[in-house]
Amino acid sequence: MTSRRRFNHLFEELSVAIGCVAPRYALWLHLQEHGLDPEGLHRHEVLDFVDQNLTGFLAEHGLSLSARRQASLRRQLQRFDARHPTPYETMERLGSARF
Repeated sequence: MTSRRRFNHLFEELSVAIGCVAPRYALWLHLQEHGLDPEGLHRHEVLDFVDQNLTGFLAEHGLSLSARRQASLRRQLQRFDARHPTPYETMERLGSARF
């Protein structure tokens, strides 16, 4: 489960970085085409994708990131720990709790 969270985090942070919703299904397929399992991503695989394949993936979809934004995205992804809920996930859980 934690690895799927890593894909979700990649998608969310990428969307924020490019300023629009990233093509989620295309991202999923792109990772698979490069021999990665989106359900079982490891941190190093996500970072390698950003370093080696992200620019090409974005170009295929008419999108781009400046070097500065890409470096910022990489830092966000590097800091992510899939074992712990994000603040958004915590608030979502609290919001759905019945009192």
